[in-house]
Amino acid sequence: MSQLFSPLHLGPLQLSNRIVIAPMCQYSAHEGVVSDWHRIHLGHLALSGAGLLILEATAVQANGRITHADLGLWNDDQEAALAALVASLRRWAPMPLGIQLAHAGRKASTARPWEGGGPIAAGEPEGWTTVSASALPFDSGYPAPQVLDEAAIDALVEAFVESARRAARIGLDLVEIHGAHGYLLHQFLSPLSNQRDDQYGGSLENRMRLPLRIFDAVRAAVPERVAVGVRISATDWVEGGWDLQQSISLARELDARGCHFIHVSSGGLDPRQQIAAAPGYQVPFAAAIREQVRMPVIAVGLITGARQAEDIVAGGQADAVALARGILYDPRWPWHAAAELGAKVKGPPQYRRCEPHGVRGLFA
Repeated sequence: MSQLFSPLHLGPLQLSNRIVIAPMCQYSAHEGVVSDWHRIHLGHLALSGAGLLILEATAVQANGRITHADLGLWNDDQEAALAALVASLRRWAPMPLGIQLAHAGRKASTARPWEGGGPIAAGEPEGWTTVSASALPFDSGYPAPQVLDEAAIDALVEAFVESARRAARIGLDLVEIHGAHGYLLHQFLSPLSNQRDDQYGGSLENRMRLPLRIFDAVRAAVPERVAVGVRISATDWVEGGWDLQQSISLARELDARGCHFIHVSSGGLDPRQQIAAAPGYQVPFAAAIREQVRMPVIAVGLITGARQAEDIVAGGQADAVALARGILYDPRWPWHAAAELGAKVKGPPQYRRCEPHGVRGLFA
């Protein structure tokens, strides 16, 4: 029996299989509101047969968007539009749906990737002032961000809480707090970007304080039916930066607080990073963290083959695998994996006549 297609609980949420669709920014919202593109994009993915679909990084404050076209969940218009989209997905695809709540920090106020992706200065069209743990720009050509004082930190915590409450009202099943890829919470975690001398900087305990505070606040704010987890970068891939041992410490703290899952990626904080990318290159980080915690661990990063994914789960390196670019390329990846591994997958009745010749009983 395929382990990849066995059930998995993320806290209160049961998945029918261990394939997770990772959050992927689409840069196609207007003032944070979902567009017709999201209906097309998420509709494809919701019919994929994966165990869980996590919506893209969604800003909790306007200045937390990576670009002007990022999704947001800080006001009523955004909530109403997303609620309508989620209701539409639910009518046709009974797949668990989650959302990643995020703040880009010093990596905010940039152009969309296909428009160059560079920083846009405050005062320019579609630009604004960025914020961070310390007044250190992300890279040359980026402005120095404003330092968040304690009042602004309190407001940030409340913003995450309010967005999580909106997600729960919409009926989403899961909230993932984005602490990876060089965005704001990662900026507080890494000594390369956090040079504060208050309770949020210096020691590892202090640098973990804000992400842990936000996790605690979000977990307390949503109903028990909503799973709450965290995505991290296990390493900065830069000497002297955030690394695996610090990630294990953070994972243990989250585990002790009742975190429902941890999603293990890497990098994104510092342009000096030296990443040795190869198939499954981040899986060893997930495996090392899984040895230290009770909560489920999700691995991600160049996981492209069905047998590769099966081996990761069956071998105990992770409890689930997340797909991003691979499922954009092949939105029916779970169908094809189920056929290859002799498993069953959920599929819409309208499509069941496409079952391949020689494969019987593919659709559950």
